Amino acid sequence: MAAISLRKMEETAPALVSLYKSAGVALAGHGLGGQRAAVYLVVDYSGSMKPYYEDGSVQALADRVLGLSAHLDDDGVVPVVFFSTDIDAVTHVSLDDHQGRIDRIVAGLGHMGRTAYHLAMDAVVDHYLDSGTTDPAFVVFQTDGGPASRPAAERYLCKAARLPMFWQFIGFGDADGKQFDFLRRLDELPVPDRRIVDNAGFFHAGQDPRKVSDAELYDRLVGEFPKWLTEARAKGIVR
Repeated sequence: MAAISLRKMEETAPALVSLYKSAGVALAGHGLGGQRAAVYLVVDYSGSMKPYYEDGSVQALADRVLGLSAHLDDDGVVPVVFFSTDIDAVTHVSLDDHQGRIDRIVAGLGHMGRTAYHLAMDAVVDHYLDSGTTDPAFVVFQTDGGPASRPAAERYLCKAARLPMFWQFIGFGDADGKQFDFLRRLDELPVPDRRIVDNAGFFHAGQDPRKVSDAELYDRLVGEFPKWLTEARAKGIVR
């Protein structure tokens, strides 16, 4: 059973009902019906991301993540970390106030900098540990390029493998996606040589992420989550 009912979705966020239904199909298809998780969204606020804020791609992703979160978490709120050279904001999107929310947040932010993955990961880890939840975390981490420091990003991911947190990276950008070679390598870091479990996935959503169908997006977002849950439970990371 979903954490938030269809009826409550219809009352609270009617514009997200179709997303909620698509997310439910994807979760059921991967054996995740009834699963609970604390959902996070991390969004890239580096300079090259400006077109994706202007064309609504980031808002569309936030809405889709809310539709997914409603199945996994009952509070109707997704914490959001905006990052570039530093942490630009730690805030949230919610079912009852989602329309135009990204534009309102970004209006209060400053200069769009570079791309420091590890700082964003650290902010999510801190928020999760401070929250006191016993559910695992499912983190949707969006970016349009590689990190400013590859060693730091790799080190953080390997350290975070001991926590009940799964990182699903999603790339916005050019068709060839060569800027995501690092993320592909990150996705394939050896277990157990570098990390205790495989705690990350990656998929490339292309130049116009809004053109990826809801069904495909949700299928790709949650596709590797069940395998991680199984391995993390076997290692005692998820209880």
